[in-house]
Amino acid sequence: MLAFSAAGTNEFAFDTGVLKGKLRAGGKSTGLSSVVHLPTGMTLDRSMGLFGHYRVFSGNKRYGTAAWDWPSDAKLRQDGSVEVRWPLAEDRPFELRAVYRWAAPNTLDLETSVQAKTNIAKFESFLASYFAEGFTNSCVYVRSNSQQGLEAADRSYGIWQAFPRDDQAVEIIKDGRWKYLPNPVDWAIGPRLVKPLGVRRCPENSLSAVLMSPPQDCFAVLTPFETELHRSMYLSLFGKDLKAGETARARARLVIGTKLAGETIDRLYQDYLRQDQ
Repeated sequence: MLAFSAAGTNEFAFDTGVLKGKLRAGGKSTGLSSVVHLPTGMTLDRSMGLFGHYRVFSGNKRYGTAAWDWPSDAKLRQDGSVEVRWPLAEDRPFELRAVYRWAAPNTLDLETSVQAKTNIAKFESFLASYFAEGFTNSCVYVRSNSQQGLEAADRSYGIWQAFPRDDQAVEIIKDGRWKYLPNPVDWAIGPRLVKPLGVRRCPENSLSAVLMSPPQDCFAVLTPFETELHRSMYLSLFGKDLKAGETARARARLVIGTKLAGETIDRLYQDYLRQDQ
């Protein structure tokens, strides 16, 4: 069975036969780390790992520095998935939860849910992935010059690039939430998303990491320009108003594969949407 296993207090290990590594290393509120692609022996992640909950925002407001700094607890569930919980706090009027689950040996599913204790405007959970040296190529599925498809995050767009779903998504990105210290970011707005779908590629061994989310759950895909040394990619999840007592969820998937052409990536995305219905 594809499953995580307990490896310490609030820490979990995995070995799917294709991917091996840790979830919440040291019991901290981070994502997957020390991730090795077993067929090639390549380490995939760096820094704060893959699919970690980073910034959390509402309208022109940021909650602390990052969700990975917040106290949290995690438990292994009977089906081999891991549930993480960040409880309500004095400075956070919501409870955040996340479930990590293996859908296939090379495919990780994540469902993030939030329960609001007060009315919250334009809530956002900013999901972060940091890739190892070699994952130089970054592209996003956008519409540009009347064409649509995976387009490279070219330096001409700017250093830090945001590819929003629509005009409302642009308003959220630009509402002031990214002005707070530390590490404020001035996102350059790129072409509009056709699908919440981004790819980080390692040309040396044809490995690709495909990040995806249903259209209603993700309002932007963000990345530094391709070949920039940060080698990160982000999904802006939710982007909606919440009423007191309301619970909302947002989903995302990470697929690791070799020699994934555009048609194959399209098929992976369509399969994901059908499974998610």
